[in-house]
Amino acid sequence: MRRDVFVPPIIYPHASVVWIAGHHHNVTWETDDAPVHITNGIGRVYLATNTIIDLDHPLATGFDILDGRVAIQVPSVPTGQNYSIVLFGDSGNYSPQFTIIGLQ
Repeated sequence: MRRDVFVPPIIYPHASVVWIAGHHHNVTWETDDAPVHITNGIGRVYLATNTIIDLDHPLATGFDILDGRVAIQVPSVPTGQNYSIVLFGDSGNYSPQFTIIGLQ
């Protein structure tokens, strides 16, 4: 059986978003164009800083990539405007960079 790589665009967070450390948010992505047979349907979400992924601290794991969303808690990180979410299933998709206000 042929399997296809699924590269769903991340809808949220987007570039104008500001998250606060400790708050909860849904990371959401597009699933309308998903192939019938996905190579890896088990998702993982990570935080990246300046496109460097923090692989040691996943924000969510083990969810169905076709769910289109997963709830995460914003980690305690320094305040910055260079954060992005990375969604893994078949591939790594980056959200646009957004702001996180760290805990004081």
